[in-house]
Amino acid sequence: MHTEPVNPEQLKSEVEQASASFAALKHEVARVVVGQTMMVERLLIGLLAGGHILLEGVPGLAKTTTVQAVADAVHTGFKRISFTPDLLPADVIGTQIYNPKSGEFAVKQGPVFTNILLADEINRAPAKVQSALLEAMQERQVTIGNTVFPLPDPFLVLATQNPIEQEGTYPLPEAQIDRFMLKLEIGYPTREEEKEILRRSMTGFPKLNAVITPQHLTYARQVSRRIRFDEKLVDYILDLVMATRDPASAGLKDLVPLIQFGASPRATINLQKAARAHALLAGRSYVTSGDIKTMAADVLRHRVVLSYEAEAEEVDANRVIDRILSSVPVP
Repeated sequence: MHTEPVNPEQLKSEVEQASASFAALKHEVARVVVGQTMMVERLLIGLLAGGHILLEGVPGLAKTTTVQAVADAVHTGFKRISFTPDLLPADVIGTQIYNPKSGEFAVKQGPVFTNILLADEINRAPAKVQSALLEAMQERQVTIGNTVFPLPDPFLVLATQNPIEQEGTYPLPEAQIDRFMLKLEIGYPTREEEKEILRRSMTGFPKLNAVITPQHLTYARQVSRRIRFDEKLVDYILDLVMATRDPASAGLKDLVPLIQFGASPRATINLQKAARAHALLAGRSYVTSGDIKTMAADVLRHRVVLSYEAEAEEVDANRVIDRILSSVPVP
């Protein structure tokens, strides 16, 4: 896996340095966000691994607040788009405006030209708008008129969506949802957390300080890419992904009628990146099978397409992934 020799001691100290700045970021975000530790950690993993994230949950679970807090604590550009049924692709990527005086067209860049973009309620926008944003996510560039504009680096889309059962939504197609590195399912806070939210809402929330610069982020990403990844763990990731495509060969015959399509090769790449980022946040210079297991559900749940039979039996993707994780041998 390694193209260059790694000095273990040097790597260890670099990992400690990089993870310390992310620990400071986590601590800063916690001043505004109560609980939701998993959501905050996964947002940091997305930042580190350069992967877009889809957050799903009913309204009012602090999805937007958390994204805003992470953006405030990172010294980068941040914009928010609230997706609505009447939104046009030009409202996201920008457009050409005719200037009658000069007789020329000038380009007006859209809100997508930023470092962290919050796409609020992405499933409320029609397919044309979704695909315009998702193309920008994939290509990291935008075409306006005949000109191609590269997007800033880092460029990270954090999209929220309400569960599909809600009225007036346009579900994201599988091919487009696959472009998100992670899909998080956000749950309700505990009673104690909600009590603390109530207490803080009475006294007002503090303004956050930017504790991480883009330089910190670039450095941490470089370190993350060099974290040691044992060949056995490469095979473990492949075993997990292959089990979603051909459950029978992994000894999971009962899953065959439940899975229509397995995870794409993007899942393999993203699981490796997410596991490295998870190890770095934990201050480790090597990946363990635990890192892979922790990240597997978030990387796989939106990439495994279930059959009608699974729907009829009320089996969701999380149950299928749990079965795979408990059956595939850990190295």
